[in-house]
Amino acid sequence: MDSFFYNVGQGFKNIRRNRMFSFASVLTMTTCLFLLGIMYFVVANLRYMIHEAESNVGITVFFYDGTTEEEINNLRLQIIEMEGVKSVRYIPASDAWESFKKNYLTDPQLLESFGDDNPLENSASFEVFFEDVEDQAKLSSDILNLHKVRQVNDTRQLVKALTRANRIISLSSSVLIVLLLIIALFLISTTISVGVSVRKNEISIMHLIGATDRFIRFPFVVEGVTLGIIGAAIPIGILYLVYYKVIELLGAKFSVLFASGMDVVSANDIFARLSPLLAVIGIGIGFLGSYFTMNKELRRIRHL
Repeated sequence: MDSFFYNVGQGFKNIRRNRMFSFASVLTMTTCLFLLGIMYFVVANLRYMIHEAESNVGITVFFYDGTTEEEINNLRLQIIEMEGVKSVRYIPASDAWESFKKNYLTDPQLLESFGDDNPLENSASFEVFFEDVEDQAKLSSDILNLHKVRQVNDTRQLVKALTRANRIISLSSSVLIVLLLIIALFLISTTISVGVSVRKNEISIMHLIGATDRFIRFPFVVEGVTLGIIGAAIPIGILYLVYYKVIELLGAKFSVLFASGMDVVSANDIFARLSPLLAVIGIGIGFLGSYFTMNKELRRIRHL
């Protein structure tokens, strides 16, 4: 235990000795993780919106004239039993006409000219939604082949656009995350290298009098992990305030969009995933940067 606390103390002393480099490392890691957090906000919300859009992308199924209610009900059962179908909603002709009047017939005189007639009398339909939007093409074809199905209106172009956007976001975010992590890892390694160079003679003497590699390495690992914890804690706090204020501002400025169904991921939900992620990344970068830098230095000493 004495050895453990001694090495922990040495790790904190290293941070104080190299204040400027330690500050630069924390500042750089804070910046990298802050940018990573901002990118995570954007990606998480875009993917959430795309997922919500995909869940509302379905097809419309029309029947031949004269299809009875019993036949429509049988069709509904056949469709709902298909693998990949999430839900089927029946829209009677009367509901279709009411929706059409509400959305398109804004002129009272034109609306009055129809009287009690329903031009969409034979336009009863199903709205079908899928578990995976990419299955739409195959399931649309299967539904079209069912008895009494006259027409299927799908949204293949929209599905392709959503799928392409999802893939582009995933790929670009992965590339940027890797680049930011490499930069942070390089800077931590540089800071540890400076600490090693300052104590180069001391490390050599410790090695000569029989100190183990683990004993020599431990203070520098403590230094790297401590810088990683500080470098992760600061952006987590800043990001929470930023995200909370941005959501508050969006809710005030774009209340109409939010009322119409547009939504973003809540602060609690997003930080339940982001906080552990940034903490692990910060500690991991600090540990790896110090560990591999010290291994390199210890190999150099052994070859002297």
